[in-house]
Amino acid sequence: MSRKKPPREKTTVTAKNQALADRVKSNPRWAAIAARDARADDKFFYSVKTTGIYCRPSCAARLARPENVAFHSTAADAERAGFRPCRRCRPDQPPLAVRHAAQVADVCRFIASTNRVPSLKEMADRAGVSAFHLHRMFTAMMGVTPKAYAAALRRARVRKELVKKTTVTEAIYDAGYNSSGRFYEEADRLLGMTPTTYRAGGVDAEVYFAIGDCSLGSFLVAATERGVCAILLGDDPGELAHDLERRFPKAKLVGADVAFEKLVAQVVSLIENPRVSVALPLDIRGTAFQQRVWQALREIPAGTTASYSDVARAIGAPRAVRAVARACSENALAVAIPCHRVVRTDGDLSGYRWGVERKEALLAREAQRSPLAPELSLNRVVLGRDHLRSRNETGSR
Repeated sequence: MSRKKPPREKTTVTAKNQALADRVKSNPRWAAIAARDARADDKFFYSVKTTGIYCRPSCAARLARPENVAFHSTAADAERAGFRPCRRCRPDQPPLAVRHAAQVADVCRFIASTNRVPSLKEMADRAGVSAFHLHRMFTAMMGVTPKAYAAALRRARVRKELVKKTTVTEAIYDAGYNSSGRFYEEADRLLGMTPTTYRAGGVDAEVYFAIGDCSLGSFLVAATERGVCAILLGDDPGELAHDLERRFPKAKLVGADVAFEKLVAQVVSLIENPRVSVALPLDIRGTAFQQRVWQALREIPAGTTASYSDVARAIGAPRAVRAVARACSENALAVAIPCHRVVRTDGDLSGYRWGVERKEALLAREAQRSPLAPELSLNRVVLGRDHLRSRNETGSR
């Protein structure tokens, strides 16, 4: 009959384990392991003596008992101590984010190498993962789905081909469209004009505009037949006009007439009181990703703000914070697409393409529910002609 260990000896072993556990828990690295913090993956590794393996801090495996854990500066240190790499987090390979980036980059190259839009299964097979996993991984990293990315590349290709090729039909098929009918269904949304007009550089397209003064300085309103395509703010009316010329280098810029005053008045009303809901017809032009960001901005209620991270999460691309900030900076429809409502996570106003002071003023007006500005008077608006530099005088740009 076996003898039981004395209670005193058992207590001693337990106390020893507790001391080890306390020592590990007091180490800041344990907190990273418990939180599965991926930011610590390139800083250290940890091993578990009961399993004989070592892992990254972000490993999704069941949390080990602290008294069984040891820390290592490198994977090589862990292996020299006799531990083998975990098959789940693969600490002997590049970090997961790096592997995902390489897979996505390879898929992007694959999409660019073909003149058609590959199926999701083809792209997933290329990456060596499931279709579901690729869709989630690609969207998180690129900010758009694989299909949207492929479609954007094809749109860019058709724009390029329309300028190079002899005929529109030749350009359509060389860009990867299987039929001209499918292309013409998308042409207006894709180009903002007919393919023939686009091939000519938008020569026949007309953009009406007006320049005036408001409480935030000078403003420019421009519109096509589809709606307002630019609301620009600044200090120099002439520079605003030149900015419009740069945006539409081959279009016919027309100094707006008196009939344009109603649309201008609506825009000024929105600038002076951004809380007011003004149903402006908009001609929004941008990439698929920019369109998603700008739509998310329009859903931020007046009087509130959101961080760039909030917007990134709202569009389903939480890692695309920098791309969101870039899309905000490329917004050409001030106030109508309220990029002024996006701030840093710490509440700092950050940048604003029309000046932080204007951003601060717009937010203050929304917060204070400021009253409408006096009705716009026509003598405050110069209907474009006086500020538009003649292209015949300045030469082509």
